[in-house]
Amino acid sequence: MRVPLSWLGEYVDLPDDVTLAHVHAALVSVGFEEEDVHLSDVTGPLVVGQVLEFTPEPQTNGKTINWCRIAVGPDHASNEDDVRGIVCGAHNFVVGDKVVVSLPGAVLPGPFPIAARKTYGHVSDGMMASTRELGLGDEHDGILLLKDLGLDPEVGTDAISLLGLDDAAVEINVTPDRGYALSIRGVAREYSHATGAAFRDPVAAPEPVARTGYSVTIDDSAPVRGRHGVNAFTTAVVRGLDVTRPTPPAMQAKLRLAGMRSISLAVDITNYVMLEFGQPLHAYDLDTLVGGITVRRAAAGEKLTTLDGQTRELDAEDLLITDDEGPIGLAGVMGGARTEVGSTTTDVLIEAANFDPISIARSARRHKLPSEASRRFERGVDPAVGAAAVERAVHLLVELAGGTADALGSSYDASEKPDAIFLPASRASSLIGVDYTDTEVEESLLAIGADLTVADGGWNVTPPTWRSDLVDSAGLVEEVARINGYDRIPSILPVAPPGRGLTREQSLRRAVSASLASAGLTEVYAYPFVSPSRNAVFAPRAENKVAKDKGAENKAAAGEGGEASGHAEAIRLANPLDTDAGEMRLSLLPGLLDTARRNLSRGLVDIALYETGSVYFTRNRASLGSDFIPVGAARPEVDVLDALNAGLPEQPRHLAVVAVGASIEKQVGQAAEPADLAGVLDDVRVAARAVAADITVRQGWHPALHPGRTADLLVGETVVGFAGELLPAIALDLDLPRVVVVAELDLDLLIELARPEPQPKPISSYPAATQDVSLVVGLDAPAGEVLETVVEGAGDLLETARLVDDYRGAGIPADTKSLTFALRFRSGDRTLTAAEASEAKAGAVRLAGERFGATLRD
Repeated sequence: MRVPLSWLGEYVDLPDDVTLAHVHAALVSVGFEEEDVHLSDVTGPLVVGQVLEFTPEPQTNGKTINWCRIAVGPDHASNEDDVRGIVCGAHNFVVGDKVVVSLPGAVLPGPFPIAARKTYGHVSDGMMASTRELGLGDEHDGILLLKDLGLDPEVGTDAISLLGLDDAAVEINVTPDRGYALSIRGVAREYSHATGAAFRDPVAAPEPVARTGYSVTIDDSAPVRGRHGVNAFTTAVVRGLDVTRPTPPAMQAKLRLAGMRSISLAVDITNYVMLEFGQPLHAYDLDTLVGGITVRRAAAGEKLTTLDGQTRELDAEDLLITDDEGPIGLAGVMGGARTEVGSTTTDVLIEAANFDPISIARSARRHKLPSEASRRFERGVDPAVGAAAVERAVHLLVELAGGTADALGSSYDASEKPDAIFLPASRASSLIGVDYTDTEVEESLLAIGADLTVADGGWNVTPPTWRSDLVDSAGLVEEVARINGYDRIPSILPVAPPGRGLTREQSLRRAVSASLASAGLTEVYAYPFVSPSRNAVFAPRAENKVAKDKGAENKAAAGEGGEASGHAEAIRLANPLDTDAGEMRLSLLPGLLDTARRNLSRGLVDIALYETGSVYFTRNRASLGSDFIPVGAARPEVDVLDALNAGLPEQPRHLAVVAVGASIEKQVGQAAEPADLAGVLDDVRVAARAVAADITVRQGWHPALHPGRTADLLVGETVVGFAGELLPAIALDLDLPRVVVVAELDLDLLIELARPEPQPKPISSYPAATQDVSLVVGLDAPAGEVLETVVEGAGDLLETARLVDDYRGAGIPADTKSLTFALRFRSGDRTLTAAEASEAKAGAVRLAGERFGATLRD
């Protein structure tokens, strides 16, 4: 809200030496935020001049300029220094006209400094200014003639003060719960609270006049979402207007500083009163209205052309102002073009209403049509101020537009007085921590306009009509603290109770994140909201949230039954920030891939990212009606809380990794190594080691990953995640390179399955015996399972076993592969013989032969 100081000073006493900093400090002390200051863009000398004579001079470029002699001082008849020669290209003046002259040294908006300069064969010693050049409006068809503003000042008068260009404004941030401060009236009252300065309420004068005879029908008997759309509606007729009269310069200046442009006299008056009282008004051309006014909801298929020239499809929830021919305004948002006040308007109907904030807010957002009126209505307008605002507008139209107030009008008021709130006597002191006296509490609440009656143990407090935000005792206590000064509240740092430290799960999650960051990956946080299509692609399968059973995998791979029902169900948002991202994520990968794409678009081509965060799965939730949940400060019953908690979604924490580009950059003596599945599996093992878990890998399947390049990640027999290359088609759709490697694990499950404590192996002082074994097995034999069999068959002497080669080709049958394992044997109490190592290896070969038909490769 921008507040011109001259306007503020009309309703509250300001110091003679008032500064913008002082006003800002005062308003900040009662809870507003300082935003900005707004100063005039015009500096002097700027004076009233009079055209003494001018000579038209045609130029070779086809343009005709006027060489003018302009009086700029009161002694111009006898003092030649009070007469200036000025070149002017405008032609809308005659001798004797009084104009605004910018003398050398002045600065106009732009900034545009004025200096004497030679042009068209003359030295122009100043400039006659137009409305636009002075920053007063958009008019630039000629210079500003003061007679058009109804002004006839003395020659040489300071034009800056004459036109209100010496004013300044402070800007404050008004929070949504304090809509009353979107008015000069509200801010003046708050300045009075802060400084004790006398406040003069503009609503008190002039006294509203009862007008009757104009038909207004409120057809809103069926509430929408449990709320009626209109609480009050006042109208008044003013006849015989001359709407072509200029808006007074002082009013234009105040509107400009308040952030609104001057449009026409009638519109400027309605905007002026809205800024002054906080009550939006609308003016209708009375001659264009057909019959009376009806306030109702829109019907199916109705349309309205609003003042901005747009034809809008109306919704059944939209509240309308209509006449007998149809809609003439979107209530509380914008008027209709058919009844707009124009240059030929002589009679107007002024309307002030009080609309339901939620209805207006939804209409403004539905039609993407924010306005100054809707901004106020959706924050709450004082229902008691409408009649006074109408009377103020009528008074200004009579005074400035030459109109005549008519007895025709109407008044409807169904607003309810605010309910009384009981405030215990000790509530303010106990809640704020300041010993407020009863007198301080009473004076604070009376100052904000509340009514008090003494009750047993406290007061019954009725908030003022403009404070719809005050609904409980805590709100009243806040007002007591605010009015008495926030500086009285002591700054006491509470002593933190002794804690038990991090839980095991918290420590391990931090260890995982630290280990991945140390391995060179970058941690990111993505939004938890995703599109349904992305959720469908990356949704974990419902059987274990990660992988399907093998039979279902084979069917899905063959296109025979990758049924959608096998996927976890997503949680839909009731009111998403982005309609394209209306579901809670089932996987971390959509957000990570979006982050990778965004970084790639900015030239970062080698990326390794990870995220730890929650995913969200639905549960079978019992539907609780609104009657089960108490309104206000009451605590729900235990069974209601239990039901609500049971209905919360599952929110397991996951870990996901995405790698794109090179894992090792090209450098001297080192070729670039692209990110691949092996590298991401190493990252997964790093994370697993951080929680003392052993990850094993087997061939897997996932609908978003490349067949044959997908792995299931297991701890023991339990699948905890997957890894693989993204399908090229999906990568292309996401504007990513062809090769994108990903992994995702259920971090909570990984920690649950991990060993309670790390179990370090003792280091033996005896030498190791190493042997390799090459086993020929069928192509469908998973290498990971063969490795597990080798480890089991080799017995306790085996220290490590690694797969070092997977050969397919000449020398072995066509339907087989040769898997070579590097085995290392060691004993903790003796040096092994070659025979002992060979016997252990033979045990591994025997067991592999029994399970997979493995044979030693020749």
